[in-house]
Amino acid sequence: MLKVMFLCTGNSCRSQMAEGLARGLGQGRVAVYSAGLIPAGVNPYAKKVMKEVGIDISGQKSKAIDEGLLRKMDVVITLCGNAAIACPVTPLEIKRLHWPIEDPVETIGTDDEILEAFRKARDEIREMIEGFLAETT
Repeated sequence: MLKVMFLCTGNSCRSQMAEGLARGLGQGRVAVYSAGLIPAGVNPYAKKVMKEVGIDISGQKSKAIDEGLLRKMDVVITLCGNAAIACPVTPLEIKRLHWPIEDPVETIGTDDEILEAFRKARDEIREMIEGFLAETT
């Protein structure tokens, strides 16, 4: 089974959404993990927009990078520049990908505008995961 870890700065929204989407779309073909440089708790907007597409991430936890677990991955996917730069070194046999998804947490505006930014990130991540799974599983 392919082991994949998604990384971002806070492990609060993008990597959490990616974990939930990959688990759901992968249908048991991939073992999915996520972590962050500075865990910040799972963002309530991320939970809400994922529930809109039938994926419940409310039981997921924000986690720091476990370097031992990281070294057991087949693929590590960073979702932000901070994670791409600061991610611990991994052995050469681990495939590294970078998907630069805009951070919806930085959105300033009404509740609807913030939700829309989270939906945009979710949908971009979903598209990337669908392509990734089509190529690798």
